[in-house]
Amino acid sequence: MKDATVSARVEYGVKTEAEDILQKLGIPVSVVINSLYRQIIFRNGVPFSLTIPAQPKTLDTMTDAELNAKLQHSYEHAVTGKGRPFSEVFDELEKGLN
Repeated sequence: MKDATVSARVEYGVKTEAEDILQKLGIPVSVVINSLYRQIIFRNGVPFSLTIPAQPKTLDTMTDAELNAKLQHSYEHAVTGKGRPFSEVFDELEKGLN
């Protein structure tokens, strides 16, 4: 029986973007929160990794082989249509800076 309320302060943009996605999926926010809490109980911890990501390698720290492999990978994605438009990538990066 659902008889408790959870209240949390989140960034407005994060809230609306997440709720838009959940609405498209047809999943109420309360179901997602309840599922998250159940997973925390089941796993006796947070059900996803909470780590600080490694810093990406910069050009001056890469070997020629590493750089060539990255360039080849990117080229293959572009040729096969798996890449993303330049403007989309930069829009996403700018969101992360705000």
